[in-house]
Amino acid sequence: MSLGEFELIRAYFARVAEASSDASVILGPGDDCALLQPPAGQQLAVSIDSLVEGTHFLPGTPADKLASRLFGSALSDLAAMGAAPGWLTLALSLPASDADWLEAFSRKLAELCLQYRIALVGGDTTRGPLTLSAQVHGFVEPGLALCRSGAKPGDLICVSGTLGDSRGGLEGLLQQAETDPHQAWLCQRFYAPQPRIHLGQQLCGLASSCIDISDGLLADLGHILTASGGLGAQIQVDQLPLSVALQTRYGEVQARQWALSGGEDFELCFTLPADKRASLPEGSCVIGQVTTEPQVELFLCGQPYVSPSRGYDHFQSDNQESQ
Repeated sequence: MSLGEFELIRAYFARVAEASSDASVILGPGDDCALLQPPAGQQLAVSIDSLVEGTHFLPGTPADKLASRLFGSALSDLAAMGAAPGWLTLALSLPASDADWLEAFSRKLAELCLQYRIALVGGDTTRGPLTLSAQVHGFVEPGLALCRSGAKPGDLICVSGTLGDSRGGLEGLLQQAETDPHQAWLCQRFYAPQPRIHLGQQLCGLASSCIDISDGLLADLGHILTASGGLGAQIQVDQLPLSVALQTRYGEVQARQWALSGGEDFELCFTLPADKRASLPEGSCVIGQVTTEPQVELFLCGQPYVSPSRGYDHFQSDNQESQ
């Protein structure tokens, strides 16, 4: 039986909202608007992310994996601002009200909402090509939010986790090679990005700038440099953090290239004053330094290195990295 919009919301998402709500939710889903009470003395950080079938994920992707991917990419923006998760609104465009799909999607969404302590407070559903959008709201103390601007010459350029894994995961999906154990791990990195919420909060008052890596390290670092007044950078390519799985599966040369420009790792790239290097949070590493010249120079073992791609742009027709 096909469910209408309101029956669909009540059947699959009302329970998610009920389970994840807290005292900040005065009125949740079911009315024209949610009524919310931000914590006293906190600023509100708001971001929205969308996933479109055929652009961000392959047709036939399981619903629970889509929930993980949407949730992780959306919360990564809060992490990049140093914000604590608060509320989530959801918009779904669905070809049909498939009960099995909705059950799997909503079950995974509920699990993630509870894990990250974020409340589903509203949303919308409509019929159309499969498109998923999540708007997230978080809280951060005034004056402590991490921004893309703020980097200074001499600052260290740092990243969290390992880079290039998501692009390696996508490659395995395109090649239908998920059964390889290394590839299976990379596919998990593609489907279930881990938003670095705790790290973002650690960086408040420490980092001079921050961004999450969605379009590729070089592209997103470029946003920091531009926002900080047109600065440049020197990157030591041999210092890029690469996973064993990515190097084993695709080799060191390809791993480095995807670490630079593959995109959608949803790790954090941040700058740190050089005198605070001893405070670098665990799980992060230094890969370069901010410079005054408005260009990004790459070095491999002390020698100039040329990257064939600088990152992903949804509105360029000649992207070299398929996303």
